[in-house]
Amino acid sequence: MSELRFTKDHEWLLIDGDTATVGITDYAQGQLGDIVFVEVPEKGKQLKAGADAAVVESVKAASEVYAPIAGEVTEGNTALPDAPETVNSDPQGAGWFFKMTIADQNEVKALMDQNAYDKFVAELS
Repeated sequence: MSELRFTKDHEWLLIDGDTATVGITDYAQGQLGDIVFVEVPEKGKQLKAGADAAVVESVKAASEVYAPIAGEVTEGNTALPDAPETVNSDPQGAGWFFKMTIADQNEVKALMDQNAYDKFVAELS
């Protein structure tokens, strides 16, 4: 069974067994505006929780996408560099950034669930 988790940096993780698919939330893409460039990590890259994992640039700003947990990149979304606007149109679907192995399930448990994230975002406005 897959489960969705969120970070305070507005990344989402779709957890499926020992694999996490990572992207940015609808809130994050809305704050960035029109996304014009995306750089995803290479397969095999070792990530530490909180480390820079990917880059996203919009007409407003450039931003890092951080690794929400530690693990190894198993796949980067190769469609994004050619179609960065996908992050705007489908941020929690086809606009995912990378997939990674989960080094420590306890790191996943420390992240917010949907209800906690919705509350967190509501308090930002």
